[in-house]
Amino acid sequence: QAVVDFERLGEHAAAFQGHDVGFCCLGTTRAKAGADGFVRVDRDYVAQAAELARAGGCKHFVLQSSRGANAQSRFLYLRVKGEVENLVQAVGFDHCTILRPAVLLCKRQESRPLEWISQQFLGVVARVCPTAYSVPVETVARAMVACVLQPGEGKVRVLENGAIHELGKA
Repeated sequence: QAVVDFERLGEHAAAFQGHDVGFCCLGTTRAKAGADGFVRVDRDYVAQAAELARAGGCKHFVLQSSRGANAQSRFLYLRVKGEVENLVQAVGFDHCTILRPAVLLCKRQESRPLEWISQQFLGVVARVCPTAYSVPVETVARAMVACVLQPGEGKVRVLENGAIHELGKA
């Protein structure tokens, strides 16, 4: 494990050398980082990490994005997620897998009351329609590993929430 300063990511290129696979789940919130900080973390840092990984020999990059990601969206969150998907694909990995989970069900250290309420509601909904609106983070993690073990056809593979659930069962 290497600790890097994302503001000086280029100085940490050695940490990205010699890995066949790269996993990226980096992200923040607009509330925590502000609009500019959100863009810097969720787009710029991720794109730069992907470039360093490719230069270091990474062949398969796995990116956690978001349901609804679209570079043309008028919503900042979805637009930035779509932009970073495009940037990562343009890096030229042999394989690039993009996961687009719905609401992530997880325990957080920081207090987010509205998110907690929605997670409680979605947890109940998930009992009836398990793949519709949410996904446990453990399922996403298993799907990320499984997509590397079973890369599938094509250079770029985009997995929506239902496919994440299926692959995460493996």
